[in-house]
Amino acid sequence: MTRTLAALVLTAGLAAPAAAQQFQDMSEADREAFGDAVRSYLLENPEVLMEAIGVLEQREAEAQAEADRNLALSNMEALHDDGHSWVGGNPEGDVTLVEFIDYRCGYCRRAYPEVEELIAADGNIRLILKEFPILGEDSTKSSQFAIAVKQIHGDAIYKDIHDALITLRGEANEENLQRLAEGFGLDPQPIFERMESEEVAEVISENRALAEELQITGTPTFVLEDQMLRGYVPLAQMERLVEAARDERG
Repeated sequence: MTRTLAALVLTAGLAAPAAAQQFQDMSEADREAFGDAVRSYLLENPEVLMEAIGVLEQREAEAQAEADRNLALSNMEALHDDGHSWVGGNPEGDVTLVEFIDYRCGYCRRAYPEVEELIAADGNIRLILKEFPILGEDSTKSSQFAIAVKQIHGDAIYKDIHDALITLRGEANEENLQRLAEGFGLDPQPIFERMESEEVAEVISENRALAEELQITGTPTFVLEDQMLRGYVPLAQMERLVEAARDERG
């Protein structure tokens, strides 16, 4: 069914069920005449179709937003307190922003400086990062490396490594990762060994399971309180959304 036909069915069927039933009760000749009349009207007034399509798209967007809200609410503990994700910004902030990231994702890299600016300028946002490698081997290696650093060396150096990985030029190969570790005064060998551990694999597995539950298939994906933002969101829009979330909480 095309979008145009779907919009027409929605207009005729959902908005006026009694009229739709009357249409079904018509004779074949009457239905044909009615169809010709509708076609002629729409050809003369095509803006009606655009209006109907707009209504349909708005209803679909509202339904998707409500479904996303329910998903976020039902998974709030895993989003906010999974025991392994990095928590930064203002840990006591009045608004929580969760980001599912892939270090090799171009839009994640585009969002990175804007998220940093948002957190620094606002000062009252709790930021939670979810390692979600989905773009191949380099993505997986990058997340394994970051998680291994966090597990061995703690949260502070993890954030430094995260920042370095999201801006890394070149492949996430052993040579570049070794250089990165040594640049922060870390011994790379224990990190490389930890990368292949069950503890690191479990973090990635849990994040992927949560993403599947939330129907997340791409990065970046943000969860702002109970609102899911699928894809890159410009800084100005994110600022407005944060303020709206804050106002909603009262």
